[in-house]
Amino acid sequence: MPITVETCSHYLWFAAEDIPDGATEYKCAPPIRGAANREQLWRALADGLIDMVTTDHSPCIPAMKRREEGRWNDAWGGIASLGLTLPLLWTGMRQRGLKDEVGMVHAAEWLSAAPARLAGMSGQKGAIRVGWDADLVVFDPESEWTVSEAELHFRHKVSPYLGTKLHGRVVETWLRGERVFGGQGFENSPRGKEWARR
Repeated sequence: MPITVETCSHYLWFAAEDIPDGATEYKCAPPIRGAANREQLWRALADGLIDMVTTDHSPCIPAMKRREEGRWNDAWGGIASLGLTLPLLWTGMRQRGLKDEVGMVHAAEWLSAAPARLAGMSGQKGAIRVGWDADLVVFDPESEWTVSEAELHFRHKVSPYLGTKLHGRVVETWLRGERVFGGQGFENSPRGKEWARR
């Protein structure tokens, strides 16, 4: 049977030992494990045992996280992280000395090519090739920045990444040859389209 293996950016970034009591913004399923497990995920990624890294972006209104009560059993399960995965991955690779071992080529495979193949989009998405959609990211690997609410490009600014210092920033995003993000944020109305698996 063909098998694919993914992990999410929050499992590569956080460790259970570092989560403050009652910090429900960290609640997700499965739950975040300890630092030893996180490092095993990084090794499996570098060794090719994990095929892709995804966001599992799961936003909610702040009240649903029940932060004031600190009640994990009542809180919405999911972490909002859209737009942060590439900088999180790059920063983690730098911290572990993997940026030279596996490099940006592997990051592009984990974040783009492998998910495109799994979704049946090969031949149109997941690579820079003639005739394929020109979906591109302009990435500055040397930029240093701190995640703030202004940097989160989703409606409800609930995220355990607030205050996180990162290396690498997405400067522009292009969708089918048109710039959709850059400069001061999103420049055009949404241009997504429904995809039917072939």
